[in-house]
Amino acid sequence: MEDFDNCNSRYLWEKNVKKILVTGGTVFVSRYIAEYYVAKGYDVYVLNRNSRTQSAGVKLMQADRHNIGDALSKIYFDAVIDTAYTSEDVGLLLDALGSYEDYILISSSAVYPEYHPQPFKEGMKLAENKYWGKYGLNKIEAEETLMKRNPSAYILRPPYLYGQMNNVYREAYVFECAMADRKFYLPKDGSMKLQFFHIDDLCRFIDIILKDKPSEHIFNVGNKDMISVYEWVSLCYRIAGRQPEFVNVYDDIEQRKYFSFLDYEYCLDVSMQNELMPYTKPLIDGLKESFDWYKANSEQVNKKPYLDYIDSHFI
Repeated sequence: MEDFDNCNSRYLWEKNVKKILVTGGTVFVSRYIAEYYVAKGYDVYVLNRNSRTQSAGVKLMQADRHNIGDALSKIYFDAVIDTAYTSEDVGLLLDALGSYEDYILISSSAVYPEYHPQPFKEGMKLAENKYWGKYGLNKIEAEETLMKRNPSAYILRPPYLYGQMNNVYREAYVFECAMADRKFYLPKDGSMKLQFFHIDDLCRFIDIILKDKPSEHIFNVGNKDMISVYEWVSLCYRIAGRQPEFVNVYDDIEQRKYFSFLDYEYCLDVSMQNELMPYTKPLIDGLKESFDWYKANSEQVNKKPYLDYIDSHFI
């Protein structure tokens, strides 16, 4: 009798395990999301071409997005978490899916044109942003396709995401400079401000959406407070155990040749997010986690030739 009870309990637990589909699942945002839900005990499927190492615990649905086949149509998903870049990406996935409960698209703050008054609010009209160009336009079209075909879906628009697994050369660039005791070449007086959002906070907000099913379906997400690039770089150096020596660059040089952010300051209104999730990870804690990950995984970061440019033009 005891064996039957144990088996029955296990069957009921397995029956109630939620199935989640994550598109991608091999790089930064989608990889972190996949591993986050594996750790929570979810049944996590990832859709990718299997060209990179897969995370432990995921179930691979190996396919190109342009040739998915019918494998997804046979599985019921409690949630689909999509990092699609284009309208076509969204349409192809919707065509391939069978039944599912919730669909969440990770979009971008790049959908807001730079000339709108700030902070950007969810209800503003979307248009091309001259700094983000085609990337932002593609995200707008992806959002439009999704909401036309599934008005119950959710859209999240983050600013700069950071945290463990970040293969983009942003905080990693500063950590590298700090660890090498390099002077840091700072754009102008360093007063330009940035808005961040930790990847774990993104996942926690997804949790809230899946649990509470809010009536709003489009959310800006991000830290409420911004930080100047001077303060941000100083914080990264301090976490690495160094004190930065700054060289201010006032020359008319394209900023992205020597610095990891565009010469573009913007702010998202995240008040709707804060109503549902008032707490976000303090930046110092998130950057400490980023630094620990970077020290062990620096080879996974896609480096850019900022230092080469500095060495050949400024030194």
